[in-house]
Amino acid sequence: MTATAFLKLVEIQTKIASFTPFLMGNLYLLYHYSNFKITNFILMFISLLSVDMGTTAINNYQDYLKAEKKEGFNYEQHNAVVNYNLSQKTVKKTIFILFSLAVVTGLLLYLKTDVIVLFIGIISFIIGILYTSGPVPISRTPLGEVFSGFTMGFFITFLAVYIHNLNLINIFLESESLILEFQYSAILKIFVFSLPLIFGIANIMLANNICDIEDDLENNRYTLSIYLSRNKSLKLFKYLYYFSYLSIVISVIFNILPLIALLALLSIFKVQQNINKFEKKQTKKDTFVLAVNNFMIINYTTAVTMILAILF
Repeated sequence: MTATAFLKLVEIQTKIASFTPFLMGNLYLLYHYSNFKITNFILMFISLLSVDMGTTAINNYQDYLKAEKKEGFNYEQHNAVVNYNLSQKTVKKTIFILFSLAVVTGLLLYLKTDVIVLFIGIISFIIGILYTSGPVPISRTPLGEVFSGFTMGFFITFLAVYIHNLNLINIFLESESLILEFQYSAILKIFVFSLPLIFGIANIMLANNICDIEDDLENNRYTLSIYLSRNKSLKLFKYLYYFSYLSIVISVIFNILPLIALLALLSIFKVQQNINKFEKKQTKKDTFVLAVNNFMIINYTTAVTMILAILF
């Protein structure tokens, strides 16, 4: 397999959806706390990237195996298995290597942290597998947006903070009881902070499904867009961005984000332009990328303001 084919199989351009919560979690850590551990950072990054690439490879492989419609952009060009004439053996081997790397680095991270990291990692790993495989993959159901948004938007952000600051959750034995202690206020703040990530990732999935409504119907994939209809899906797509901006304001009010983060609200003008373009035309080839662009615009303008606050 060539490097180009591999990068297309794992859709490397979409890894921004997992890297961004990881980046934002680390910026949150640096803004609110001081204990940064470089080894934990590297191990989580490798494990996270490997899981994301492996999951995408499985998704493309499953789409290749289960496709009823065997012509058009989604099948002939968008799917790397078809486009690069990859053998099933090669694809399976690639998936195995990626998940093996994810497991090894994940276990090393657990050994340097605690059982909470292992627990959340296992849950995320299982969701990643079930998202793209099994009798009824989550990505083929109306729950795809919920699982992708929450798992990637919140879990990754939370873990990126937690691996450096283990006091957020404590677990210990007392007599015959297993006791869990949560710093619920700190965890809730991380959740509010992660809302633009949750909504943005859910919208990437939603935009993907809106573009694929006709193909999904032919391939028996009953996603949220099919249940809601195209018009209602487009309304949801729009409002999730507005909720993202509202959450930024709430985060500033409660000192989760610095005051300078309000400058990120100015990005709404460009985001609105992209919303308008997507409302006019929804295709994987031409306008799907606008959902990825909006995700980056909202979160990276916020990231810049956090970097400025950390530095100055």
